[in-house]
Amino acid sequence: MLLLPSSVVFKWLDGSQKNWFFAAKLEITISGSLKHAVHVFRWMKNQENYCARNDIYGMMIRLHARHNQVDQARGLFFEMQEWRCKPDADTYNSLIHAHARAGQWRWAINIMEDMQRAAIPPSRTTYNNVINACGAAGNWKKALELCKKMTENGVGPDLITHNIVLSAFKNGAQYSKAIAYFEIMQSSNVAPDTFTWNIVIHCLVKVGQYGEAIELFKSMSEKRTVCPPDVVTYTSIMYSYSVCGQAENCKAVFDMMVAEGVRPNIVSYNALLGAYASHGMHKEALETFKLLKQNGLRPDIVSYTSLLNAYGRSAQPEKAREVFNEMRKNSCKPNKVSYNALIDAYGSAGMLKEAISLLHEMERDGIQPDVVSISTLLTACGRCRQVTKIDAILAAAKSRAIELNTVAYNSGIGSYLSLGDYEKALELYALMRTRNVKPDAVTYNVLISGSCKLGKYAESLNFFEDMMDLKIHLTKEVYSSVICSYVKQGKLSEAESMFSSMKESGCFPDVLTYTAMIKAYSDDGSWRRAWDLFKEMESNDVQPDAIVCSSLMEALNNGSQPERVLQLMKFMKQKQIPLNQKAYFEIIASCSMLREWKTASEIIEQLDSSLSSISVGTLNHLLNFLGKCGKTESMMKLFYKMVTSCSTVGLSTYAVLLRNLLVIGKWRKYIEVLQWMEDAGVRPTLYMYQSVLPYIWRDNSMDYVTLMQEKINALREKIEASSIQGGQDCECALVVMEATSSLLRKMDIVTLF
Repeated sequence: MLLLPSSVVFKWLDGSQKNWFFAAKLEITISGSLKHAVHVFRWMKNQENYCARNDIYGMMIRLHARHNQVDQARGLFFEMQEWRCKPDADTYNSLIHAHARAGQWRWAINIMEDMQRAAIPPSRTTYNNVINACGAAGNWKKALELCKKMTENGVGPDLITHNIVLSAFKNGAQYSKAIAYFEIMQSSNVAPDTFTWNIVIHCLVKVGQYGEAIELFKSMSEKRTVCPPDVVTYTSIMYSYSVCGQAENCKAVFDMMVAEGVRPNIVSYNALLGAYASHGMHKEALETFKLLKQNGLRPDIVSYTSLLNAYGRSAQPEKAREVFNEMRKNSCKPNKVSYNALIDAYGSAGMLKEAISLLHEMERDGIQPDVVSISTLLTACGRCRQVTKIDAILAAAKSRAIELNTVAYNSGIGSYLSLGDYEKALELYALMRTRNVKPDAVTYNVLISGSCKLGKYAESLNFFEDMMDLKIHLTKEVYSSVICSYVKQGKLSEAESMFSSMKESGCFPDVLTYTAMIKAYSDDGSWRRAWDLFKEMESNDVQPDAIVCSSLMEALNNGSQPERVLQLMKFMKQKQIPLNQKAYFEIIASCSMLREWKTASEIIEQLDSSLSSISVGTLNHLLNFLGKCGKTESMMKLFYKMVTSCSTVGLSTYAVLLRNLLVIGKWRKYIEVLQWMEDAGVRPTLYMYQSVLPYIWRDNSMDYVTLMQEKINALREKIEASSIQGGQDCECALVVMEATSSLLRKMDIVTLF
């Protein structure tokens, strides 16, 4: 039974049968009920006084198009011509629009050509629909061709046309062309709208021009009344900051969006979650995840995976597993990305067994592992230092017919080299070349740096030559690795030449490159060139770290420039660069040369909380400095701290202490320290006992003379007994004495012996 609106029924009762069919169809098509409209239309055609009309067919075609019933709309188009109804421009446009929405761009073009053959000139709307059909399918070339044809036919493009072409470039991943087209738009004085800006910002982000994207966003914000940013704009900028690793700026844009009354969508929240996840900021990621749910949005697979990744990056695989389980519990099925993120979480934490078990869990869940899964596991093997597992994972990939890509080979080669298995790494590299998997800059950087670390400098340079033969673009990482190889071989001129080539090619040196070059100059004794290079580094806004600063300090001390070392120490303090062991050692050496007691005292205060992590050599150097400065009490206090902090106190440390006590004549404290040595199981040498005797004789302390003589005689008897038993202990004693004498000579305390 057909239910019609009362207004239509009244027209029938009033005798207005002529317009009744049209009124019935108009009411039904406006209501949007496709099923009801089709029944009415069939009933109408069965009436005796039915007369086919263009407008009714046009409404039916548009209704079918609205419900994505493209084939039915096209059938009506041919049917109306059988009823001798001539399609007009609106009918053609409706049908073209239906095919455009369905992505059937070839049909859309054919219909437009039929329209032209019917002597109906295509309008701007017609062209826009056809261009949109091509653009939605990623066929940007055809879209651009139609746009040119449109202009040639005297139908000028409008803003909608330009936006459709820009969308075509974006859908076809032609981001640079979209940016160039936008520049042409601007030169033609075409005023863009928010949709235009969003496409351009998206393309700028995709090509890595983050700064330009942010500038466009700022321009939109300033001209808010003309082109106000919408949720897409804000989300694109958030994604830009996320890719750049600027989580704080990403959050600032999110807060700005909320403050402007723009409601974030799930993509906005996911962009913020991704920014936090990349830095392992699990607390902030969890707060964002909770806020997402509080605002009535349902977390999707991206939301859960980002939170999982945040926990994985912060070395909390158990928490990552909890998120994974919660995802399943909430009927959100994990995908490959989720599994790979959890594999990485376990692998990064050294839990290789759990990471490998996830591979089997994936398969039980109906998800086949991919090359990313294999790459993640290979990297984890390198972290866990399990070379046998690398072979097993490669075998698992082969059994599952997973073809390794460049990234996977890089992971495997890197893991082998990190474990010192150069031959296996070379075999995998040969397999990579045999299977025609093209190596990239990362491949050769891994090979060059890995070979260099294993002392295979000639081989590392051979890999560099292979890379040059393949005409692979050199990255700053490759330049740095090659420079390090030259430096390790003492080839300063070659390292300088490579460093110059690096800057000429537009690759700006990073802190690792500068560190290698400064170390080379230090070994060469060229402190001035090392200092100038450090200043160049500072002027190029390259943030120095503790390693490069300590290397420069070594060069300056070797060049007798202790004042500059202390100047560099102040610079590190201003830049909040923490001091490492080498820096402590060099600063103490400078203080020793300058007799700078005040600075040394500050260093001692800094060392209080980290004595256990400082090397014995550095602490001995500091003890000797305090003794030379006459700060005996400070020297003894530092020694007590060394003992209480469980630092290793051996013969060399006691030797430093004894020498400085003897210099100032504190022989009683000297004997007390000798007793500490015996109590600690460190046997004093014969000459340590003998050296104190003249001081005791001078004070006429016969009791102590007798004690020392007893110690000396007892030690001689032990040495002679050892000599009689085979001479091994005697030889060992002599070796220890010689080693100790050599060490103390270097520290300017050979007078003890």
